[in-house]
Formats: sequence, C-alpha cells, structure tokens
Amino acid sequence: MPPILRTGRLILRPFENDDAADLLRVFAEPDVVRYWSSGAWTDIAQAEAMIAEARQAYRDGGLARYAIALVGTNRLIGICNLRGFFEQNRRCELGYALGRAYWGQGYAAEALEGLLDHAFHVLDINRIEADIDPRNEASARLLEKLGFRQEGYMPERWIVHGEKADTAFYGLLRRYWDERTALPSSAHATG
Repeated sequence: MPPILRTGRLILRPFENDDAADLLRVFAEPDVVRYWSSGAWTDIAQAEAMIAEARQAYRDGGLARYAIALVGTNRLIGICNLRGFFEQNRRCELGYALGRAYWGQGYAAEALEGLLDHAFHVLDINRIEADIDPRNEASARLLEKLGFRQEGYMPERWIVHGEKADTAFYGLLRRYWDERTALPSSAHATG
C-alpha cells in the first residue's frame, strides 16, 4: 500500500471501497475526460474496476494511484498516480484527473506537489514524465507551474474520441524540482 500523503487541504490516500460513487462522478464528466482515450463513464462498475486495478497494483508495485480527498470530509475529488516505473533509470510517468467542480482552486497543483515531492525524496525517482494533448492548455500550464519542461511533440499519436490527437511530452528532473525555492515541501507521509 502506498503511504498516505498530506498537504494543507488534501489527503492523497489509497482507494477505499466507498470511493466508487465519487470516482464515477469525476469520470462521468465529459470535460474531465475530453483528452482521455476513453469516453465519460456511465456505470459504477467502471469505478469499481479502477479501484480493483489500483488495489492489485498496490500489491504488485507497478502503479501508485492515489485518491485525492479533501481534508475535512475525506471525500474523493480526483486521482493522481505514478506508473510505468523503470527502476534502473529511476523514472516513471505521472497521471491525474480532478473533478470539474474543483478546477481553478489550486487543488491539482497542491496534490501534484505532494506526490512529486514524495516521488523525488522518498521513492528516489530522478525523472518524471507526462504525456498530454497540447490542446489541454490547463494541463500544460499546471505542468509548467510545477517545473516540467516540454521536451517533445508527436503529431497524431493517439485517436481520442474518434479524432487524431497529438502528444506533447513533458519531463521533470529531480534537480529541477530541487531548484524550485518558491514552494517548500508541502507533503509528508503518515501511517
């Protein structure tokens, strides 16, 4: 099981059984999945499958998927994860989604700051990569705010919702993260 991470307003924690309804609510929103390779969810079984996949990955170690929950309520408002671990190279990939009602409030940046700090300073990761659709300007701004640098571009890499979609590749090195002096470490592991 991944450790629980805490930030000022958020708890990043393993999934719980009663997260399914909130998880479905996040991924049922067309705006949230606009740049994902699958459409909006329509069935609670889809949320239950993601939770089961995350639990299996906790045992196997191939995916560190966290529920992003509000401190006061412990209610799931999104997810973030590290996956595609390449142990020899100390590299992995970042993924995230946040419920539409929580956009524009700094929750995504806060959650990812906690996760990235944990990845670099506890898991000893050296490089984290993100692959986004370049039309997703909010995601690009978020990554750049966190210190990621755009490193590449691949036209028509995916077919998303029946249309060709490009990829913008971003990378963040531990040394870039450590050079950031404006944001102190905001998360710590508990339990």
